[in-house]
Formats: sequence, C-alpha cells, structure tokens
Amino acid sequence: MTLLEGSVGVEDLVLLEPLEQESLIRNLQLRYEKKEIYTYIGNVLVSMNPYQQLPIYDLEFVAKYRDYTFYELKPHIYALANMAYQSLRDQDRDQCILITGESGAGKTEASKLVMSYVAAVCGKGEQVNSVKEQLLQSNPVLEAFGNAKTIRNNNSSRFGKYMDIEFDFKGSPLGGVITNYLLEKSRVVKQLEGERNFHIFYQLLAGADAQLLKALKLERDTGGYAYLNPDTSRVDGMDDDANFKVLQSAMTVIGFSEEEIRQVLEVAALVLKLGNVELVNEFQANGVPASGIRDGRGVQEIGELVGLNSGELERALCSRTMETAKEKVVTALNVVQAQYARDALAKNIYSRLFNWLVNRINESIKVSTGEKRKVMGVLDIYGFEILEDNSFEQFVINYCNEKLQQVFIEMTLKEEQEEYKREGIPWVKVEYFDNGIICNLIEHNQRGILAMLDEECLRPGVVSDSTFLAKLNQLFSKHSHYESKVTQNAQRQYDHSMGLSCFRICHYAGKVTYNVNSFIDKNNDLLFRDLSQAMWKARHPLLRSLFPEGDPKQASLKRPPTAGAQFKSSVTTLMKNLYSKNPNYIRCIKPNEQQQRGHFSFELVNVQAQYLGLLENVRVRRAGYAYRQAYGSFLERYRLLSRSTWPRWNGGDQEGVEKVLGELSMSSEELAFGKTKIFIRSPKTLFYLEEQRRLRLQQLATLIQKTYRGWRCRTHYQLMRKSQIVISSWFRGNMQKKRYGKMKASALLIQAFVRGWKARKNYRKYFRSGAALILSNFIYKSMVQKFLLGLKNNLPSPSILDKKWPSAPYKYFNTANHELQRLFHQWKCKKFRDQLSPKQVEVLREKLCASDLFKGKKSSYPQSVPIPFHGDYIGLQRNPKLQKLKGGEEGPILMAETVMKVNRGNGKTSSRILLLTKGHVIITDTKNAQAKTVIPLNSLARVSVTSFKDGLFSLHLSEISSVGSKGDLLLVSEHVIELLTKIYRATLDATQIQLPVAVTEEFSVQFKEGSLTVKVIQGPGGGGTGKLSCKKKGSRCLEVTVQ
Repeated sequence: MTLLEGSVGVEDLVLLEPLEQESLIRNLQLRYEKKEIYTYIGNVLVSMNPYQQLPIYDLEFVAKYRDYTFYELKPHIYALANMAYQSLRDQDRDQCILITGESGAGKTEASKLVMSYVAAVCGKGEQVNSVKEQLLQSNPVLEAFGNAKTIRNNNSSRFGKYMDIEFDFKGSPLGGVITNYLLEKSRVVKQLEGERNFHIFYQLLAGADAQLLKALKLERDTGGYAYLNPDTSRVDGMDDDANFKVLQSAMTVIGFSEEEIRQVLEVAALVLKLGNVELVNEFQANGVPASGIRDGRGVQEIGELVGLNSGELERALCSRTMETAKEKVVTALNVVQAQYARDALAKNIYSRLFNWLVNRINESIKVSTGEKRKVMGVLDIYGFEILEDNSFEQFVINYCNEKLQQVFIEMTLKEEQEEYKREGIPWVKVEYFDNGIICNLIEHNQRGILAMLDEECLRPGVVSDSTFLAKLNQLFSKHSHYESKVTQNAQRQYDHSMGLSCFRICHYAGKVTYNVNSFIDKNNDLLFRDLSQAMWKARHPLLRSLFPEGDPKQASLKRPPTAGAQFKSSVTTLMKNLYSKNPNYIRCIKPNEQQQRGHFSFELVNVQAQYLGLLENVRVRRAGYAYRQAYGSFLERYRLLSRSTWPRWNGGDQEGVEKVLGELSMSSEELAFGKTKIFIRSPKTLFYLEEQRRLRLQQLATLIQKTYRGWRCRTHYQLMRKSQIVISSWFRGNMQKKRYGKMKASALLIQAFVRGWKARKNYRKYFRSGAALILSNFIYKSMVQKFLLGLKNNLPSPSILDKKWPSAPYKYFNTANHELQRLFHQWKCKKFRDQLSPKQVEVLREKLCASDLFKGKKSSYPQSVPIPFHGDYIGLQRNPKLQKLKGGEEGPILMAETVMKVNRGNGKTSSRILLLTKGHVIITDTKNAQAKTVIPLNSLARVSVTSFKDGLFSLHLSEISSVGSKGDLLLVSEHVIELLTKIYRATLDATQIQLPVAVTEEFSVQFKEGSLTVKVIQGPGGGGTGKLSCKKKGSRCLEVTVQ
C-alpha cells in the first residue's frame, strides 16, 4: 500500500487521526491544493472537482491502473473502475457504480471517465468497438437534451441517469439500458437569473444552418424567445455551434436516421415557439372571463411545422373540455389558466421527447442475443440539496438520497460482515444511525408523506397546499424527524426561520425546510385532455407518438399516476437493482461556488461532507478493523522489522507475519489473523508499524551507506596504489629515455663534426666549381615560386564556360602552364558534375552520347544541342491504350513520337507512332493504337542515317523472321538525333553491344522479297528545310531528295 509513504496527507480516510470533521476537511484541502483530487474511504472514492484538465487520464494511466490492484497505486477513479470491471469479468459478480454529489461536483465527468476506462480495457473487435462507440456517444445526446447551465454549474445534469452496461462472459460489452429519473421539466418554461434553458435550444439556434432554421421557422437570435433567458445565451468555455455538430454526429453513430433527427429538432423548435404564443384577456357574451391569442401568426407557424390545424390548437389552449360518463362540458380558460395550459403543454412535450430519446437510444444499444450476461450499472443522480426555497423537486431528490444512504450503510456493513465471515473473524455488531425511520416517514404506503400527498390530490372537494400541510401536521405531530410551525407551537418552540406554509424533515445529512406551495400542482402534473388530443391529431409522426392518450379510441377517464407515485416506484425499482449488485461508490465534492481552479472553500466542502455522510462512512468502516491486507503484501512490506524474516524468509506468509508482529510485542486486541489477511483494529497501530519501518529503513540505509563508503574507500585506495606504481614506472622510464636521448644527441654531434671536418678537408679545392649550379638552381626555384604565386592570385572564374587562362611569363613554363590549365579545367568540370542531380547527369550522358554519334557527321546535330530531350511527344500519359502496349516488366517508355513510314513500293509516307522501351521498338497505328510491328532490340543490326538536315533513317534487322516484320524499316522523324541516341543507349543496356550507326547518303534496305537501294541527294535549295521527296527509280532504287 502507498497509503503513508511518499503520499500527500492521508490517502485513505479510514487511517485518519484524529477522526474529526475538521481534520477530515483539512486532509481533503491539503490533497486538493497539491492536485491530488482523489481520496479513499476504504473502497469508497471521494472525488474533488479540479475545474481544470489534469494529465492523469491518458492511455499511460489506463495501462498503469489495469495492471495493479486497488491499493497498490495512488487513489484514482481508474482504480475503482478497474476493481469493478475485474470483479465483474473474473468473479462473475454484477457491479454498480453509484456517483453522488451536488450540482457542479463533477458527477457527469466521473461517469464519463468510468465508461471511457471500461471501454479502453475491455475487448477489441469491429462489433465490440461499435457497441463501445454507441455507449460513449449516448453522453452528448443526453447532455444536450438533459443538461443546462445553472448558477452552480455550466453543464449541470437536470435528470438522474442509471445505465446498465451488459457484457459477455469474456468481458466484452454487448450493449446497455439507460433509465432516466425526474427530468427538471419546469426549466423549459422558467429559469432563475443567471441560468439557461436546456443546451439543445442554444445549440440548435447557434449551430443550425440558415436553411434548417428556415425550415424550422426559427430565428438565430436567442432574445426572440420567451422561454430563453437572453442575459445568459452564451457560456464561457462552451461552443454551442461545435456542440450541435457533435450532437448530430453522435445521433448518427447511435443509429438515428436523418428523418428521426429532423423530427426531434422539429419538436424542440415547437417547444420554443409555444413560449412565444401570447395570451390576452377576452370576455364571453355572458361576461365570463376568457382568453385568446394576440397574434395568430405564431400558432399558424406551429401548425405548419407539425401538420396541425391552428384553430384546434387555439381552442385547446384557451378552453377545457370536462367529460363525464354522460356529457361533455366546454369551459373557457382565463389568461392565467391558459398560460398554465400552454406551459404545461411545453413541459410535457419536452419531457416526453426526452423519454422518447432515452428509449430510442436503448433500442440501438440493447442486447439482442439471449446468452448469459454480466451487468455493470453506473448511477449518476442528484446529490442532497438544501436551497433557500426547497420545493417538491428537492423533496423527492432528498428522498432518493435517503434511500441511497440506506443502501450504502446496509451494503457496506454487509460487505464488512461477509469479509469477516470469509476470514473466520467474529463479527461485532456495529452501532450506526439507521435512516429507515426517515425513509418510512416519506414512503410509507398508508401513512407516508407521499401517500398523504396522493390522497390529498385525489380527495374530492376543496384541495390546496394548506390542507395538505394541515394533514401532515395532524398525522406527524409527534414524529421525532418532522417539524412545522404548528408542531413547534404545540411544544412551545419558537423558530423565526420556519414559515407558516413550511414543514421540516431531519434528514441524515441535516434538517431541510420545504415550502408546500405548488406541491399539489407538481404532484398532479396534469395535462388537459384537449391538448393531448390536439397533439395526437398532428400529422407529425414523432409528436403524434408522444401523446397516445390523445387517441379517442384509447381515451380513458382513469386518472394518471401522480409524479410522486411514479418517482417512488422508480426509486423502489432502482433500489432492488442496486441490492442485486455489488456496489462501488464515488462521492463527488465541489470545492468552491465560483468554479475556480485551486480555490478551496472550507465551509462549502464541510457542508457537502455532512450531506454525503463522509464522517459516518469512515466510522462505519472503522467500526471493526480499520486496516486489512493480504499476508503476502503485509510480509513484503514489514518483514524487515524482524531478524527472523530479514533479509529472507523461507516459510509461509501467515507464519512470517506472526513472527514479525510477535517480535514487536503487539497487543492481541489490536490484531486478528484471518485465513488470507491480517486485520489491524486502530490506525495508531498501523502508524506505529510505519514508524518502526521508517526507523528500520534508516538503520538499513545507514548500514548500506557504511558498507558503500568502506567499499568506495578500498576501491579508491587500490586505484591510487595502482596509479602510483604506474606513475613511478613511467617516471623512471622517462628519466632513462631522456638520459639516452642526451647521450645519442652528443654522439651524433660529435659524428657530425668529424664528418664535416673530413668533408671540408677533402673537397675544399672543389668548392667553387659547384657555385654556379647552386645559384642557377636557386634563381630557377625563385622564378617558379613567383610564377605559381602569381598564378594563384590570378586564377580565372570557376565557370566551366570560361576558357581564359594567364599566359606563362617565360617560354620554358609553357608545358607546365598548359598542364595546369588542363588540371584546373578538369577540376571545374568535376565541381560542376558534383552539383548535378542524377536526372541531370542522365540528360548530359544522353547529350554526350549524341555528340559521339553525330558531331561533325550530321548537319542537324548543332541545332539539337541546346534543345532538351523530352522523350514523350504524343502525350502518352493521356493515352492509356498506348501504355498497355508495353510489357509491365519493361518499365517506363523511353521514347514516344509520331514518325512517317516510307513505303518501299511507291515512296509515299504514312503516319505511325513509335514507342521505345527498354527491350523493344513498337510501331503502332495512329488511329486504333494497335501494334503493327514489335522489334526486339537484340534484333537490330545497325542504323543508317544521312548527313543532311533531314530526319530519314533506316532500322536494319538481323533476322527478319524473328520480329514478325516484312523487313528493314525506313522511317522519318522530326527528332532523329534524340530517337537514334535513345535507341543506341537502350540497345547497349539490353545487349551490352554497341549498335553501329552509319552516316551515309546511300544504303541498302533488306526486305523479304529482296533489297532496295536508297540514295539521298540534296535539292537545289541546299537542304535547309529538311523536307523529303521520294521517287522510285526502277524496281530496286529509291531516290530521296532533301529540299
């Protein structure tokens, strides 16, 4: 466990000392200020909203918490999600994760993190990924229609949500079911100052394009709608435009059709437009007050939008039909009643639309297979609420939290009892506050507050909120958890905060005062039958389906169940569901009201901690044994405290733990040895163990340091000793080397003097005879040096086109000067070649080959030098038929050109396309692009070309029959230099044999029938244009004239 070592504060509040409310809050504050937002209470997770993105949710953290058990790493929501998922997958135990807290405490984000973690660690596959994506994409849809900006939270969930995610036996998700609770539909028609309506309205107006808004008959300005608060149309950090696109994408992923999305948006637009229907006072003929619509345009647009007769809608809004078994009575509504009817219709439409969306999502994500399934439930529901004015909504919300607290206490104690039973430890009854009396006060079938509320709603006669309060005062006058002004007066208690229309319930989290005003109306939640029937008559499929009771065939005079009865039934079903699963708790806390990062309000957190019952949770957890751990992990951590188990232990884990604790003389009352775990009663004992471990670690650290220092000193001494030996030997060797060097230098000096003396003696008489040679050599070397230095300072530019070179100052330097000029030119050429790309090198090689073949031989060669070789002169890339003629293994086409084929019989020419590949010359027809002749390059014997400026050439073949041709080819090309160069290089690459290229004015062409002599002459114009005129001279001679 990393509960104490290296942690910030206490990571598990079960180990908190002293256990008081203030110390608990201070510990949370200390951890929050260090950005440690998660804290444990046993296996319960307390989460503080950081109001910022923390780098603790990436894939690295997912992988880390997947590989460790619950207590091995810092507290994290991934640890709880991993424990729940592994228990579901490996132990086949259904799980539920209960997320509670105030609005703005981060419940929705916590549920998203749980779902994203489960999605990341479960199985892979196309179908599995599709299911995961649908489950995750349900959040944006439900947030858009069920969340809103409140004073406390910019993205507050205004409904309760319970999602059952179903898995197969491998732990891969199959689908899920979503259940929603108590949507705050009153927000549709009225919001407090600084709050917004549901997100969908603002997203629709901001994100829909002009065409969609026109079809929905809406304007983009939010100030034009009575149901929207114009002062808070925008929220910092929230992009309604982008969120609308996310919503559309999410609905598509879930499986909504485009028509369904369109119908949902039309119903949402209908709600907005209902708010703009303005009702005015009117009077009937008998003077009875009635109501009417000021401007019929709005009702008409609504009718056009949903296919409804505007007259029927106006009658339904301004009148009411009372129906009995014998007769119908139509009563006109006054303005107040008509406004109530309009708002009730808007709230019902939106509430039923939300329920339809939940059901539609369930249809997409439901499990179709009948195999056995495992279930993980995620509950994201309202926390305990105490407002300045608490009404019916707060009453049922707090009732739900009372039931959840009851589940928590019972399930926690049950889990403790089961663990003690598994480990064979006697169970001691735990004293705790049982809130069953409060739950019974609210939900009792005959004498509960909800039962009394339903009875008052159904009672004939004059019914009001005051009569309901009077009945409560009479029934619960002596109840210990109920107070009102009447009961206080009876007990002679005076409380100025208690109003005449209020009652107070002492909940487990504190006292809450409720105002009974509107309790009856909100519990009835009635919608006039005229409005239901009008909606059913609409030609809009979705709107019509939302009001099945409007069908006259299904009309019923039976009163629908009240809101309180429906919520009680939903809570009862939820409780049964939770009791059938293994619970996991996440308690979310809001650190401040301003949604500021890093700010911690002690008073606010203290109130929330009381609402959530954190201190009560710790006390229940510590009622038995505060700390427990498996023998193996405990021994691994504390075995260093015993000489018997340190440094190694070969016995069993439990025996080793007993050895350790026995040598520490621990009290037997503080310890209990289970079958697989050691149990420690109080945190003080654990802290004592940690302190002893810390001291022992210091001792071991000192021992390690001492051993290390001794080793380091010995090693240092040995190194110094080796170094001293090396230095001494080197010094002695160096001294001897220096002495030897001096002796050698002295000997050489003596030898030099002796040899010099002998040389001077023998050659003194010849000394002057060699002076002229020495002087001439010196002068020559000086002139050479001057010449080279001058040449160095006057080198020409490095351009290869610059042919300038300084002349030699003396004639006997001419040979050397020419050689230096040649070397300098070669150096410039090499520098130029090094700068060329491979493609440019290839182009120059082709030009060089053309120069070798035709320079000084062909008259048209000089004009071809500055023109680059293109290769493709027919647009080969745009002609796929020609591309298919080459073999796929031969690579790209080297040359593609239109040539003229000379007919050997009459000298006429016909157009052909010549394709040159690495292995063949292909002659094709220009019209149908079919190959006429295919000549392998190894079949070419030689090429003949004239010396004039014409493009005539002949391809001579070695074997006529081998190429499928009638004989040698006589062709005319406008790019004869480039074509013959490429044929020459391709033949050389293919056959490693140089193709003979003959430049001649007379050559012979071989055919199957015989041969033909081609004679080329120059016309009167000198052959400047290069045009050809062919004329047959006999049967064996063709005369070609170059114009």
